[in-house]
Amino acid sequence: MTTPKASMLTDITRIFDIALAWLDGHTTQIALSVASGVIIVGLLYGLKLFGGYLCSPRFSSSHWPGIIGRALKRTRLWFKIAVAAQIVAATAHAPTEIAYPIRVLFVVAAVLQAAVWVRALILGLVEYRAGTTDPTGNLQSAMGLIRVLLTAGLFILATILILSNLGVDVTGLLAGLGIGGIAIGLAAQGIFSDLFAALSVLFDKPFKKGDMVKFDTSQGTVEAIGLKSTRIRAISGEEIVISNANLLNKELRNLAVFETRRYFQTISLIYQTPPDICATLPALLKAAIESVDRVTFARCALDNFAASSLDFLLIYEIHEADPSNALDRKHLVNNAILALFAEHGIQFAYPTQTTFTAAPDGRMVMPFAEPKPVEVAGTATTKA
Repeated sequence: MTTPKASMLTDITRIFDIALAWLDGHTTQIALSVASGVIIVGLLYGLKLFGGYLCSPRFSSSHWPGIIGRALKRTRLWFKIAVAAQIVAATAHAPTEIAYPIRVLFVVAAVLQAAVWVRALILGLVEYRAGTTDPTGNLQSAMGLIRVLLTAGLFILATILILSNLGVDVTGLLAGLGIGGIAIGLAAQGIFSDLFAALSVLFDKPFKKGDMVKFDTSQGTVEAIGLKSTRIRAISGEEIVISNANLLNKELRNLAVFETRRYFQTISLIYQTPPDICATLPALLKAAIESVDRVTFARCALDNFAASSLDFLLIYEIHEADPSNALDRKHLVNNAILALFAEHGIQFAYPTQTTFTAAPDGRMVMPFAEPKPVEVAGTATTKA
């Protein structure tokens, strides 16, 4: 009876004899194939060197050369060897006993190398987005989990592709992975929701650290963007912690991306203001406002006859992206308006109410009784 060990030795001996016969009968073809394989390996090595060249500082004007270069630098030696072996086996008509194992190794190496390239490209893009969105690195805490999830997903997919290319029925495996994925997704849907929201912040960049944002009734400055939540310092001083998913589901206003800020301001004057002052007020305000640097007058007009005032609507623009600088410019504009009004004797209105009293005959009288004269010791005096 033949033992398994003896059978294995017999198979190895048979394959060895077939390989020797193939080498002896196809010497020229094998030599040419080996030369072709060496050239291909050289080209792949040159591709790796080209990846290093793309990572050099001379391409710093764009992030794509660096990301592609990092991926090409991860071209592995075992992939080069597998490609060369497959070329030799295919062009030199290797027997099935030799060609099949080489093909298996080539499929495994090619799929794994593709997974390495895709992983490097995706991680490079995510890290670039994380760096530009939050240069201080608060989002880098998310990169560890992103790397783990991406690596696991890519190599599970690579394993399925390898088995499928080798003729293995992967239907059951796909069904099992699908059921497991659904179970994990339902159990950790909150975590994944916030994770994808953090990725949305990375790629869509609705805000970044340092931006002034407003949502619902809250307003503040973004202090940190994390994997699950964003921390916002409210203008009243307290820290607001809100999950990324909830924050992106709201109507979010980014107050830090203004290049030009337009202000609408109502200026109320007393009704005793002369008409000629009212007529020239827009021109006076234009000169005063445009005396402030980076401020442009838009328009001004008598807008309304209010209960206690003549209301002028003033519109002007401040060319500042930073909200603090814009507030400083607005302060200078208001001071210029105060100085203008003081110079021309123009008075601001404030809520007032005047009472007019009439006698029964319709004659206008004072709202209080007139004093009556009183005789005291022969002298006429007035009694209040």
